[in-house]
Amino acid sequence: MVRREDGNWEVTRPGASRASAVAPTQAQAITRGSQILTNDGGGELRIHNTDGQIRDQRTIAPGNDPYPPKG
Repeated sequence: MVRREDGNWEVTRPGASRASAVAPTQAQAITRGSQILTNDGGGELRIHNTDGQIRDQRTIAPGNDPYPPKG
């Protein structure tokens, strides 16, 4: 999810040309992005800073975590 010029946050799927959802806060966009991934069968949720850099990445089950915890 990335911040738009109007201050809202948009949730997009990789390679998509349009936003799947738009939210006024990043927290709401994270929640909506998690819901979308859960409905799609899981995956990676990438959260961006206001400057576009990835600040966090979360695996939504049953996604494929590239760095699973050991033990």
